[in-house]
Amino acid sequence: MRYAVLGTGEVGRTLGGKLVELGHEVTLGSRTKDNPAALAWAQGAGGGASAGTFAEAAAAAELVVNAVGGQVSLAALEAASAANLDGKVIVDVSNPLSFDEGQLRLDPVESDSVGEQIQRAFPHARVVKTLNTVNCQVMVDPSRVPGEHQMFVCGDDADAKEQVTALLGEFGWPAHRVLDLGGIRAARSLEMYLPLWVNLFQNLGHADFNVEVRRAH
Repeated sequence: MRYAVLGTGEVGRTLGGKLVELGHEVTLGSRTKDNPAALAWAQGAGGGASAGTFAEAAAAAELVVNAVGGQVSLAALEAASAANLDGKVIVDVSNPLSFDEGQLRLDPVESDSVGEQIQRAFPHARVVKTLNTVNCQVMVDPSRVPGEHQMFVCGDDADAKEQVTALLGEFGWPAHRVLDLGGIRAARSLEMYLPLWVNLFQNLGHADFNVEVRRAH
């Protein structure tokens, strides 16, 4: 399958690398065609890996992964072009992280989410929010954390969520551990988890953790 991964940071490179390892074709997208991080990643990731602009990556892809920061997600997707996103699944892994005088803030928060903003801005795309509640290493290797811990998905398109659940399965998340929270509005709760994640990271001293939901039967 052909993937566009938008974003050249650690999250984008990790997700792109895992997809290439799984045998997919991946274009790592950035603002400029000559982005050094994207070019170095493409050279080192092996066959099936390439680099290009946001628009070039999205145009060639069957599925688009938004791995840029929440504060710049809309700008990156606008650069990718609505015409290159129409009808496609957008997997949004971003968090609306900002800093105000050194303090962690979420923007938007509570009454909106990045996931919803993307769906409104690109109504013909099919946005699925997932993976934003764990570190990027855990995203692609859930075995780093023992136990039956969960991954969450939400989005308005059932077929898109089914497709993303299959992708999560390739990453090592079995379907019974993927919890569907409903429509894209649920992205608000997933994004508001970030402050708790940061506090846990500071307390534990590492990022190899996740939440496990235990249900009474």
